[in-house]
Amino acid sequence: MVGAPGRRAAESQPCCCGVSLRWMKLPPVRTLGNERAREVPYMRYGHTAVLMDDTIYLWGGHSHRWFTPKVSGTVPGARDGHSSCVLKKAMYIFGGYEQLADCFSNDIHKLDTTEMVWSLINARGTPARWRDFHSATIIGTKMFVFGGRADRFGPFHSNNEIYCNKIKVFDTETNCWLSTASILPLPDGRRSHSAFSYNGELYIFGGYNARLDRHFNDLWKFNPGDSPFLRQIGNPCCGAVEPCCILYHSWERFFAKCMII
Repeated sequence: MVGAPGRRAAESQPCCCGVSLRWMKLPPVRTLGNERAREVPYMRYGHTAVLMDDTIYLWGGHSHRWFTPKVSGTVPGARDGHSSCVLKKAMYIFGGYEQLADCFSNDIHKLDTTEMVWSLINARGTPARWRDFHSATIIGTKMFVFGGRADRFGPFHSNNEIYCNKIKVFDTETNCWLSTASILPLPDGRRSHSAFSYNGELYIFGGYNARLDRHFNDLWKFNPGDSPFLRQIGNPCCGAVEPCCILYHSWERFFAKCMII
């Protein structure tokens, strides 16, 4: 569920079936009285959510309320617009806009969920640029970073925003940053899009580019082997309810058949 401070959370969640490519709406989550209301996450935006086994982990975001879970190690600074993804029993946090430092980040933190211990990864190679509201997706043992909002002059915000449309890859086995070939066509650079992997391929949907003043509702697919980006031809879901252009959305593959926004 995605929300923003002072606004009502979404009443329902759009869901796209990966087989029929038809959109539908899931019913809103209902609580069983006031005693269950505190179990629903507080409204927020700029957070991330990942699926591990049958449990969803929600982390961060901006809701004017920060809290520290019972963890140890090198805990990341409070931030929003970061990305998170899961490999086995580990959650990787990348980038975002750090609250106390008041700057973009390009560091990688890892949470071992078996011990609930954070660690800051000493990555090698040329890192992805400082950014927020990007996506990071695990395929195999590699993390694929796409898009997001960055600043032309580095980690500090100077109102010279740039939107990268190239993919950076982080190898979790070697802790090294890699680059991918830029093969046309490429999506327009964007932030606040969503991304997930399916059958070893990366899917990207929607987002926003402030320099173009444009919201997107296009769907792209990337094969990390030797194929370029391939845009979904026609409407995202022909003959059904098509999603409108959405900002601060997210999606997750559900039961290997549907994607939920």
